[in-house]
Amino acid sequence: MAQTQFSQAAPLTKMADGTVKQVNPFSGTEVWTVPGRANRPLTVANPDPTPINPEKHGQHCVFCTQRVLESPPEKTRIVRKENGHKIIASTSVDDLTRPWEFRRVPNLFEILSFDYWRKNYGHELPREAAERRDRYITDPAGKAHVLKVLQTKAAASGIDYDDWIQIPESQRLAEADAFFGGGHDVIISRRHFIDGAEMTNQLAGSGTLTPTEHEWYMRLTIEAMRDLYASNRYVRYVQAFQNWLKPAGASFDHLHKQLVAIDQRSGNTNHEISRVRANPNVYNEMAVDYAGYQNLIVAENRYAVAFAGFGHRYPTLEVFSKSAEPAPWLQSSEEQRGMSDLLHAMHVATGPLIATNEEWHHRPIDVDMPMPWRIMLKWRVSTLAGFEGGSKIYVNTIDPWSLRDRVVPKLLEARANGEIASSINIATECTFKVNSLRYNPYL
Repeated sequence: MAQTQFSQAAPLTKMADGTVKQVNPFSGTEVWTVPGRANRPLTVANPDPTPINPEKHGQHCVFCTQRVLESPPEKTRIVRKENGHKIIASTSVDDLTRPWEFRRVPNLFEILSFDYWRKNYGHELPREAAERRDRYITDPAGKAHVLKVLQTKAAASGIDYDDWIQIPESQRLAEADAFFGGGHDVIISRRHFIDGAEMTNQLAGSGTLTPTEHEWYMRLTIEAMRDLYASNRYVRYVQAFQNWLKPAGASFDHLHKQLVAIDQRSGNTNHEISRVRANPNVYNEMAVDYAGYQNLIVAENRYAVAFAGFGHRYPTLEVFSKSAEPAPWLQSSEEQRGMSDLLHAMHVATGPLIATNEEWHHRPIDVDMPMPWRIMLKWRVSTLAGFEGGSKIYVNTIDPWSLRDRVVPKLLEARANGEIASSINIATECTFKVNSLRYNPYL
C-alpha cells in the first residue's frame, strides 16, 4: 500500500515556507529540501592540494601507466590510431608495454567471485577464455605476472607469503580463472592528472576528457557490458557505475568505471518494472515530460536529453537515451555518441572536484517491457545522518531548480569554450518535445 501511495504522489511539491518535498516516481524515495539548509557551499574534495612529485609520474596509484603489472591480465584496451580510436583485444603480457588510452581489466577484489558462479551454477570458463588463459601463462613473463598478482591478493586476505608459496603452483594458478572469465571488470583511463598538472587537485576526471575521448571511454564500457552478458548464461543484470573520488566510494582518485555481473534483479528494479507494466509510457510521463513541465531540462541533442532530477538522496543530473533500442550495446554509434556527449557535458558542468556517483540503468535482459537506457550523475555533497535513517526521508540540500541554475551557466560557458560538443542545446534552446523517448513501441 505504501508503494501505491508513493506512486500516486506528485513528484514535486512546493510548500508555503519554501520547503520542497520530492517523491521519486520509480522508487518512492522521499526527499526534502528545507529553507536554511539549502544552497550550502558544496563540499570540494582535496581542499588543501600539494605539489605533485615529478619523480612519481605514472606511478601515483595502481591504475597508473607505469604500474600496469599490478593489475590482473588486461582483457581489452582502447588505442589511438591515425584514423581514430580502436578497441583491441589484449593477448599477451607484451601488450602492456604499448601505449593505451583506456584499459579493461578484471577487478582484483570481485563483489561476486568466479567461485560464486562456479559453485552455485556450475559455470566454467568459456572455451575462448580458457584458451587465452593457457596462452598467457605458457609465456614465462605472463605466468610471473599472474602469480605476482595472485600473491598480492593472497596477502590482502591475510595469507603469509611463506604459506602461500608452499601451495603447489598448479593450485595457485587455478585461482587465475577469475582473471580471464570473471564478472567484475574495471575500465581505467590513462591519465591520473590533467596534462601539465602541478598540484594534486588537478585530477583528470570525466569532464577533463575531450568529447571524443569520453565517447571511447563509454564505448569500451558498453562493449564490456555486452561481453559480460555473452560470456555467462547465468547473468541476469550487469551493473555499470563510476565512483569518482574517495567521498563517493572510490579506492583511488584515478578515473575508472566498474561493471559487475549479478544473478538477480534488485528490489528497486522489480518495483520499477511493476510501474512500467502499469504504464509503459511512464519514463516519458513521469521523468522527461514532467521535468519539462517543471522547466528542469538542462540540455539535449538529437539522441538524448538531460534534466535536473527529483526524488534522489543527492543532487542528481539524469541523462536519458531517446533511442527505441533499450540495450546500449545494440544502439547505433550515433546514439551511443549522443548519450556520451550529454553525460560528458554534465561532468564538465559538475567539475572534477565534486565527488560523484555515476549509475547506469538499462532494461534487464529477461524483461519483456520497454525501458530506456539512462544514466544518473549524483553529487555526493552531503552525509546521511540519523534523521534520514530513522524517518527514511532524506534531506537534499539542493532542490532541482537550484541544481538547474548551477548547471546551465556552466554548460553555456563550456560550449562557448569548445569544452563540450557543439551539437548540444542548452536550457531554453531545447525543443521539449512531449514523448521524446522512443523506447515505447506504442507511440
